[in-house]
Amino acid sequence: MLYKTLSAAVFGIDAYPVEVEVDISAGLPNFTTVGLPDAAVRESRERIKSAVKNCGLDFPFQNVTVNLAPADIKKEGSGFDLAIALGILGTTGVVLKADLKQILFLGELSLDGSLRPIKGALSIASMARQKGIRKLVLPFENAREAAVVQDVAVYGLRSLPEVLDFVNETRPFTPCRVSVAEMLAQSNHYPVDFRDVKGQLHAKRAIEVATAGGHNILMIGPPGAGKTMLAKRIPTILPPLTFEEAIQTTKIHSVAGALETGGGLVGTRPFRAPHHTISDAGLIGGGATPRPGEVSLAHHGVLFLDELPEFQRNVLEVLRQPLEDGTVTIARASMSLTFPARFMLAAAMNPCPCGFFNDPSRQCTCTPPMIQRYISKISGPLLDRIDIHIDMPAVKYRELRDDSGGESSEEIRQRVTKARERQLARYQGEKIYCNAQMSPRQIHKYCAISLECEQLLESAVHRLGLSARAHDRILKVARTIADLEGVDAISNTHISEAIQYRSLDRNYWT
Repeated sequence: MLYKTLSAAVFGIDAYPVEVEVDISAGLPNFTTVGLPDAAVRESRERIKSAVKNCGLDFPFQNVTVNLAPADIKKEGSGFDLAIALGILGTTGVVLKADLKQILFLGELSLDGSLRPIKGALSIASMARQKGIRKLVLPFENAREAAVVQDVAVYGLRSLPEVLDFVNETRPFTPCRVSVAEMLAQSNHYPVDFRDVKGQLHAKRAIEVATAGGHNILMIGPPGAGKTMLAKRIPTILPPLTFEEAIQTTKIHSVAGALETGGGLVGTRPFRAPHHTISDAGLIGGGATPRPGEVSLAHHGVLFLDELPEFQRNVLEVLRQPLEDGTVTIARASMSLTFPARFMLAAAMNPCPCGFFNDPSRQCTCTPPMIQRYISKISGPLLDRIDIHIDMPAVKYRELRDDSGGESSEEIRQRVTKARERQLARYQGEKIYCNAQMSPRQIHKYCAISLECEQLLESAVHRLGLSARAHDRILKVARTIADLEGVDAISNTHISEAIQYRSLDRNYWT
């Protein structure tokens, strides 16, 4: 006897439907799964047998064949357990409905028949809406995440017997409903604030400029200057996530298994701070079946690399593509996947190996060649892709004890949001969203400068030996500074401030 159910699988950050066909025939007891299953899918037979028996149901003592179609795509994970179990029970007559092809079933079965959460619920719910599938049954912990998608009735159930009651309509069930606005409002809260940071007004200004235009930033200073403290507060002044940004961010975190159990949307800008021992696969993504890395988990948020020269050279170099394109393409023999990676890079480093070069209160023990080797661990092409470099001196005692308090994150965020709104209006129809994403053609169009500004910029290019990319970065940053002031024309003041943010273009150790 043949029985069919419907499930789904995730490929990259998108999902596709999987038809589960279960056939029971006479012969010796056997359980075979075909359709390119991985180890987790093949092991489902043991979980399903125990779950069915422990729920007081009879498992067929016959030859069971399960096909997962389409059969030419490798199936991964344990999310097919529930659909396979229902297919087997459908062949034995426990499932009363003859056709379940308009309901999507997902969930891993425990040995006692309870349902465990899965990865990629939001991607699967989005696919269900696109395919016209109006009902989705999945573990209770994934219900809020999937219910964000409109026009799909999401039922979060806890066990196999509950699913049977739902399918056989022996008792009523209510679909899960969530308020997206409430979820975003509740999530949009940060435990840290810019007001906590003492002194460093120049660094705060540079970070405000960086967030207003989506620019990458590098902070250079001795230990204890507040580099990490400032970096952790960058998300608090970024504009709130839009619904579309929250959906895409949640998809990535869900597929990677980084979403909180029982959570819904990711409502705050991601802040990822990987350790300097991370591998290139961990940073960019990878594996036999590629998974998102830290750069994708930081999508629409901040990627913070502390102690930048301590990262392996090959790890830093793979950042070039996502910094330039906003995506990461991972190619394997059997597949090629592209993950979004549009993030703001914030990096921090000491000025020398001991950390006290140019510190007035501590003696630096490094020689000029040592400092040069340390700085040169960061390649020129990577530095060119970082728009803003700032020096952060140690905080003075008087500033540490000053209780007057600086600006709050909310005050800075309001200015940043206004600047971003100007950029969105300017680039309407251009498929870019902030100044940092401008192409050379768009720089020429939107960053026109006067003759006086031309002379100032030409002098800086010759004196500092700036590359063509650094020249473009200065114009982008100047455009952002003008947007923060609410003016259309780029002036000398804006160009001068943008040039100040290129400290590593000088011979830093002399």
